[in-house]
Amino acid sequence: MSGFWSAFVIVLVVVQVVGSLWLLQTFTRAKGMSDADTTGHVWDGDVEEGNNPLPRWWLILFWLTAFWTVFYLVVYPGFGDFAGVFGWSQYDQYEEEVAAAEERYGDIYAAFAGVSLTDMAKNEDAVRLGRNLYLNYCATCHGSDGRGARGFPNLVDDAWQWGSSPEAIQMTIANGRIAVMPALGAALGEDGLNQVVEYTLSLSGRSDADEATLQAGQQKFLQFCSACHGPQGQGMQALGAPNLGDDAWLHGSTAADIRDITLNGRQNQMPAQRDLLSEDRIRTLVAYVLSLNES
Repeated sequence: MSGFWSAFVIVLVVVQVVGSLWLLQTFTRAKGMSDADTTGHVWDGDVEEGNNPLPRWWLILFWLTAFWTVFYLVVYPGFGDFAGVFGWSQYDQYEEEVAAAEERYGDIYAAFAGVSLTDMAKNEDAVRLGRNLYLNYCATCHGSDGRGARGFPNLVDDAWQWGSSPEAIQMTIANGRIAVMPALGAALGEDGLNQVVEYTLSLSGRSDADEATLQAGQQKFLQFCSACHGPQGQGMQALGAPNLGDDAWLHGSTAADIRDITLNGRQNQMPAQRDLLSEDRIRTLVAYVLSLNES
């Protein structure tokens, strides 16, 4: 926080607290007035506002609230850049809780440190631990059953964009992935776009286009697409380029879907988990993902 904003917050807090106490003291009861007196405000000709003070216990609560506010701002952060007497912060508390959890549960995950990922995938205890992590960190995108959704890969089938080996899955979870399909509409033009769409459909046997259209589409595919997807559209896991000849389509497989993807491109990101999970936890998570693929 800059010096200006720190000063702004300090002034704002002081004005609010002092102003609230001044209002409380000033307007609780006008000086020299008794319960029988009125404030002088009249509505509808004969309805007068009486000088009825707040109940004393209620007034005391307001004052206690003000004292608590001052105490809180002295002890905890909230008064500009002042960190508070205890120096507490939510970040430090988070780190402490993570360290406490690691001390308490770390050995449970570390017990599998010498076990291969393949064997861990067959171990019920490791899979159970991995499932708990999966539900907390992965289910939002990939679904509680691992079957994914549009734009989020299915982890149960045998189509793996970045590779299905235990090591590849571990690298994907730990480091994350960024996949980019560039927009090719401008480069292909309208006719070229239609031809590439038809040729892409033909790779999975779903095109009714004539031979001339497919040949023209193949030439443009080889020119613009084969560097990533391969000359036969078989994909390239090293680049995260999917196989275009199977039935696993991340963003939809209709002609309209393929046209939109080719025209406008796509960008997906799998966030890295290494800053959130220890290596032992990532290994149990890999074991659970492998168990899904084997089921």
